[in-house]
Amino acid sequence: MVKNLSISQLRANFKGRVIAPDDPGYDAARTVFVGGIDRRPAVIVRVADATDVARVISLARETGMELAVRGGGHSSVGHSVSDGGFVLDLGDMRALEIDAERRTAWAETGLTAVEYTTAADAYGLATGFGDTGSVGIGGLTLGGGVGYLVRKHGLTIDNLLAADIVTADGQLLRADAKTNADLFWAIRGGGGNFGVATRFQFRLHEVGTVVGGMMLLPATPDVIAAFMAEADNAPEELSTIANVMPAPPMPFVPAEHHGKLVIMALMVYAGAVEPGQRAVAPFRALAAPIVDMVRPMRYPEIYPPDDSSYHPKAVGLTLFIDQVDRALAEKIVEYLRASDASMRVAQLRTLGGAMARVPAGDTAFAHRRSRIMVNVAAFYEGPEDRVVRDGWVSSFAAALRQRDDGVYVNFLGDEGPARIRAAYPGATWDRLAAIKRRYDPTNLFRLNQNIPPA
Repeated sequence: MVKNLSISQLRANFKGRVIAPDDPGYDAARTVFVGGIDRRPAVIVRVADATDVARVISLARETGMELAVRGGGHSSVGHSVSDGGFVLDLGDMRALEIDAERRTAWAETGLTAVEYTTAADAYGLATGFGDTGSVGIGGLTLGGGVGYLVRKHGLTIDNLLAADIVTADGQLLRADAKTNADLFWAIRGGGGNFGVATRFQFRLHEVGTVVGGMMLLPATPDVIAAFMAEADNAPEELSTIANVMPAPPMPFVPAEHHGKLVIMALMVYAGAVEPGQRAVAPFRALAAPIVDMVRPMRYPEIYPPDDSSYHPKAVGLTLFIDQVDRALAEKIVEYLRASDASMRVAQLRTLGGAMARVPAGDTAFAHRRSRIMVNVAAFYEGPEDRVVRDGWVSSFAAALRQRDDGVYVNFLGDEGPARIRAAYPGATWDRLAAIKRRYDPTNLFRLNQNIPPA
C-alpha cells in the first residue's frame, strides 16, 4: 500500500512498470551507482512517457511522500533513491531522434551518455557530456556538464537548445530561449530543482575520429606542474583530466609500477589526427610514459566498458583553483603518499576555452572563469574508516584551496547549505530562488542540491 493506494491500483494508472518491495526486481531497481546506500522506496515507477511523469508528481504532491528522480543513478549522495517515498525512474525513456542535416537531436532523459554518443557517432557527430558512459544525460545536463569536449564546445548546457519539463503542478512545459525563458535559464546549471526533464534538444558538432585515450606518467611534482602548464597552453581542441593516484594493479600497468604515484591522464583532441598528435606530443615528452594508449579513435571509445557490479564506497570534495605550480604539486604528492586508502586521487581538470567565453550570467552555471576543477577522493571500507577518510579529504582540499570559492554542483556531496550557495554565487542564487518559487513553491523537488523557494 502507498498512502491508501494499492500496488494493483498504481499499476492500472501507469503505462510504465510499477515495482513494489515484494517484486523480484526491487533490489536491483533501488540500487544506485555509489556503494554504501541502502534505501528502500515505497514504490518505484519506471515511467513510459511524460504523462506517467506527471502522474507520479501528482501522487507525490497529494500524498506528501518524498520524491526521488532517477536517470542514470549516479548521484554521489544517493539523491536518485528515496527511503520510504516514490522513485520516478526515467530509465525506460530512451528515445533519440537525430537530425544530422540540422545537427540537432531530441533525446529522452533516460538515455546514458554512451548510448547517445554511440548513436550520434554514426553520423560523425557528438554532444559533450561527462567522462563516464553510464551516467544519465538528465542529471548531468541539468548541473552543467563538464566533459571531454568542454574546451572545444563548452559545457553540455551550452549545447542545450530546448527542454520539455514537467513541473510541480503536473504541467508539461517547453523551455527554450523564447518560451519560458526563465525556466530555461534555471535548468542550465540549477539541477533538478524546477521539474522533471523528459526530453532535451541538443546541438551536435562534427566530431569524428579523435586522438584520445589514457596515458600513464610518473607523478613527480615537476611532472604534475608541467602537465598542468601544458594542458593550459594546449589548443582548445584538447581537453584533459589528470588523475594523480597510485597506479592500480591492472593488467596493462607493469607490475613494478603498481601502487606508485602516477598521473593517469585521460585526453581527447576533438579535431584532425595530425594536429592531434602534435598537441599530445608535449605530454609524451614530460617523462617516459609508463603506459601510452592515446591513439586515433572514434569518440565513443573514450568511454570504458560499464561494469554493473562496480559500486564504489568513496568520500570526496570538489573545488576550483587557479593554478598548479610546483609547490602545490608537492602538496598533492605529500597528501597522496600520507594516506593508505585503497584508492585515493587528486583529479585535475583544466577548463577554459569555449566554456569560458559564455558570459557568467547567461546560465545558472556561474563559474565560467574558473580555471581548474579539482576533485579529491578516497575509498573507505566501513563507518569507522569513513571518518578517517573524510578527515583526510577535508584536510587535502583545504591545503589546495586558493582564491576561487566556487563549487561544481554535479560533484557536490552532502555538505550543507553553504556549499550549495557556493555553487550559485551572488545574484545567481537570488534569481534561482525566485524561479523556484514560481515553478515549485512547496519545494516538492527537494531531494537534490536544494534551492528553497525564495
